[in-house]
Amino acid sequence: MVSYPPKLRFGAPEARSVVAGSTWLRRTLSRPGLWYDVAPVAVFALVAFWVTMGLWLRPHSGIAKNPADQAFFEWALAHGARFVSHGGNPFHSSQMGVPTGVNMMANTSVLGISIPLSPITLLFGPRLSFNLGIALGLLFTATSWYFVLAKALLRSRAAGWVGGLFCGFAPGLIAHANSHVNIVAQAMIPLLIWRTLRLAEPGRWRRNGLWLALVAIIQFFINAEMLLMVAVGMGIFVLVLALDRRVRARWRPFVAGLLVAGCATGVVVAYPVWVLLRGPGAYTSVPPGYRSMGADLLSYIAFSSQAVAGSAKTASRLAWNPTEENAFFGLPLILLAIGIVVLLRRRLVVVGIAVAALVAALLSLGPYFIFNGRVHDDVPLPERWLATLPLFTSIVPTRWALVVTIAIGVLLAIAVAQVPGLRRRSRWLAWVAFAIALVPLFPKPLPVVELPPTPAFLQADGAWRHYAAGGHSLMFLPMASSAHYDPVRWSAETLNQMPITQGYFLTAGPGGDAIDSAPTRFLTRYILQIPTVDMYPYASELTRREAYADLHYWRVGALVLLPHHGSIYRQTMTDLLGFAPKKVQGVEVWDLRGRTAPPHQPSAALTAWAASAAR
Repeated sequence: MVSYPPKLRFGAPEARSVVAGSTWLRRTLSRPGLWYDVAPVAVFALVAFWVTMGLWLRPHSGIAKNPADQAFFEWALAHGARFVSHGGNPFHSSQMGVPTGVNMMANTSVLGISIPLSPITLLFGPRLSFNLGIALGLLFTATSWYFVLAKALLRSRAAGWVGGLFCGFAPGLIAHANSHVNIVAQAMIPLLIWRTLRLAEPGRWRRNGLWLALVAIIQFFINAEMLLMVAVGMGIFVLVLALDRRVRARWRPFVAGLLVAGCATGVVVAYPVWVLLRGPGAYTSVPPGYRSMGADLLSYIAFSSQAVAGSAKTASRLAWNPTEENAFFGLPLILLAIGIVVLLRRRLVVVGIAVAALVAALLSLGPYFIFNGRVHDDVPLPERWLATLPLFTSIVPTRWALVVTIAIGVLLAIAVAQVPGLRRRSRWLAWVAFAIALVPLFPKPLPVVELPPTPAFLQADGAWRHYAAGGHSLMFLPMASSAHYDPVRWSAETLNQMPITQGYFLTAGPGGDAIDSAPTRFLTRYILQIPTVDMYPYASELTRREAYADLHYWRVGALVLLPHHGSIYRQTMTDLLGFAPKKVQGVEVWDLRGRTAPPHQPSAALTAWAASAAR
């Protein structure tokens, strides 16, 4: 017999809760101004979809301009899902770069994104989580700026519209939407600024400090680099505000709240920061090439390749790569920002924002002055000395322009809030100036490319599991790296259950500077020179013994030849290993289970030969 729930009677607790819930919903939907707040969020969602349209309309596609970073971030998202489902250490992974693994805090682990998205990753895979990470990162950033500007700081919906659209879809963020999930997710940044300003509120220093700590902790686990740069910018801004006597009078609650925020944040992030600075694989500085990536001064008045008024040819001459087009604001916007500062120069808030923007712009130029693609080594800049300080060695200089983006966005919002007070003709002139400066920056959709299909052997239910059983790993030819990133993506598709040697990640190299894969060994150098067939030596017994020692060190259970990579790798490795590969589910595999010898120190003569050949 089927039993039905009893009918709700008037006055029963259940009935009262339903009535109260429906009343709250009705009052919320009929609240004056609600739809004025829904409209901008809907527009932000449409723009975010427009930018990422290719990823949604072509499900098997990937970011065309930066597929290597997409592979890594899919792997990082899978790491977060693996931590949620299997537990373990969220700050370290042994599933790439076997046997030493990956220091996740020394890499962009995006735990603040991967853990919330873990249900999506576990159910539908890291590809969907990556697409959502880019699209929702843009949407939430713009929405957060809208509500902070419109409801908390300026109380002007028009200011929130303009500030949200610019800060959420600025040229720098659209450039980083080429795979950098960690940088487009800036929803915490406006909250961080707002909660910092609230510290001066008298009588609430403890609560305000804890709120600031919560926001800072979330941002730390999304992108610590952005947190550090914004903190510097806010420090400069607050120092300028302190020139006002009325602001200085509130120093006690501000300092007390700041101490609470610092202590609470320190308690939570102390161990992750130790892992970042001293843990296995920790490095003292990003790769030297990254340290020289300063913004070309001319890029500040140029348009990015992703802006409707920009061109890839011009941008490529002024930027290091399409992902680092951070400073491409265009001449009209730069002139408008300067004009706003001049017109509102009597407001100390505007002066503070301008000073912070100028300092960030100067730091974004990097260690040497660059103009129109030419590096002037004889003109050293302040960033060269700043980079000697702890933590600052991990900042890519050109990204300081993202702080300039925030400053310009807030200046635009402040100016828009002043427009209603102008005369009619002045209002029209102001809106025309905004249109001339901002319309050319409207973003184009991200270019995408079809990704190669995953071989059956490497799919989640593929035969690779037999070769990885017993603690073995998989090694690929060519080796997994930033140039050959498909193995990283395939490992992510198995939710990082497939352990791989080498890979694409940052770890400590010789001298302490970071390198973008595991440290090289004899077999690494041997494989890297295989394409240069004229340098290929005969595989002697000595070289074979050294190769097997490295394979044992990496715990390689199977050596997999990637599809479409010629006969040179097959011939070379067959000669070196002493047996031919077998075809298994669409790939060629050397089965190395039980074949490796105990590791030993490579001979000095052989190591010297390999190093000279690699050079």
